[in-house]
Parts: sequence; C-alpha cells; structure tokens
Amino acid sequence: MSIENFKKHLIDTLFPKDFTCDICGVETFGSNLCKACAQSVIFNDGLVCPVCGRRTEVEGLCLECKAKPPVFKRAASALLHEKGGAFLVKKFKNGGGYLKEYFADLLMKKLSSFPSFDGIVFVPMTKKAKRKRGYNQSELLAKALSKRTGVPVIYGAVEKVKDTKEQKSLSSNERAENLKSCFKLGNCDLKGKTILLVDDVLTTGTTAETITKLLLKAGAAEVYLITVSSVDYKISTTELASDI
Repeated sequence: MSIENFKKHLIDTLFPKDFTCDICGVETFGSNLCKACAQSVIFNDGLVCPVCGRRTEVEGLCLECKAKPPVFKRAASALLHEKGGAFLVKKFKNGGGYLKEYFADLLMKKLSSFPSFDGIVFVPMTKKAKRKRGYNQSELLAKALSKRTGVPVIYGAVEKVKDTKEQKSLSSNERAENLKSCFKLGNCDLKGKTILLVDDVLTTGTTAETITKLLLKAGAAEVYLITVSSVDYKISTTELASDI
C-alpha cells in the first residue's frame, strides 16, 4: 500500500464518512451522496435475470443463463456497474474501505429475498495483493454483512494462491484460463451448508463460477452470490428475434 493510500485508509478508519459526498466531496452532513451525484448512481431495481441478477431488457432469464446456467443458485447486486456506481466501487477498492457500511446496507435489502444461509465466504486475494492494497474489499463487505445478519464469515474456505491478470480486458475463454489453478480449497467443513459468496462486481461471472465449483466440491449444498454492482445484460435485436 502506498503512503498516500495508507493515509486515506487511516483517515477512513478514524473519522465518520457521512459528512461529504463520496463522489464529488461536497458537504452533505448525513448522506453518502449529494442530490446531484445520487442521480448518477443507478440501482439494479428494474428488470433482472432471476438467476444471475443482472439487468435485462426483457422479462425472464437472460440468454446466457438459458444457454449455460451458472453453478451458483442465484445472484443479486445492488447497483449497475456504470457511472456513479462504478466510481464508488473503484473508490471502495482504492482506499475507500469505509464504503463497506453503505454497500452492506444496500445489500441487506437484496438479501431479504434470499433463503437463509449458514456461512459467508468472500472472494480471496493473494497475500501479496492484499498487502499492496492494504485490505480485501470483499472481506470487508463480508464482515459488514455478517455483523448485520449474525451469520459467521467462514475464513480460509477458499484461498487464492497466485495473482492473475486483470479480468476486465479478457474474453470469456481468456478469463477462465486466467483463473485456472489460482484458487484452492482451504481446510473448512462446508458439508451440507448453504453459502453466501460475496464479491464487489459481477461481470461475466467467471470468478464466481470458479469459486462456487470449489465450494460445492467441498460439500456445500448451495451457493448464492451477492455483489455490490453488476454489468447489465444487453440483449441484441438479433438475439431477441431468435428467442421469440
């Protein structure tokens, strides 16, 4: 972690964060966002795929979930990963760890429609990557959700044993290859448990799929996924025509 990021992290830990807007910095005194910036944050409250939870343009399953259902049971996210939402997630990853409380409050609304779960697992980072950033944002979020739900975080269920390239610039096949052998199961008893997997962003779902397969291999009964934001599934006119 750089000295500048360490300073930001220290300030975020010591001082409350509800005095200024988390996007533009203007004084708000009691809200995470000012009225103007709040309009740039798009909530994932419209039409969504009932399985992957991403925004869709038509009701029902997205074509990706129809063609290849994910191994996790169901997913949901609070925000769309664009504009203000994408800015907040980036800030969360880079010194804005305090945003865990704001995000956890948003995700609790989504979890109200989920079945009960026995444990919370977060997407891990390598020790090297965690030292560099100073924290694992998914772990912070998992802890905040645990505090609100009373469900324990299961530490060490999955470990990340090697760093990987950034996923956002890779194709679907490249993402799968990139993640091959970078995660491994830890020594935890997951037999028969329903697990909530926590991450910051859902894009193609490759990371969630990889980790879910490991959790199921370890004996978990079902895995549900919750993320702060997700990219929306934009169905093309051609796809729509072929689906009718």
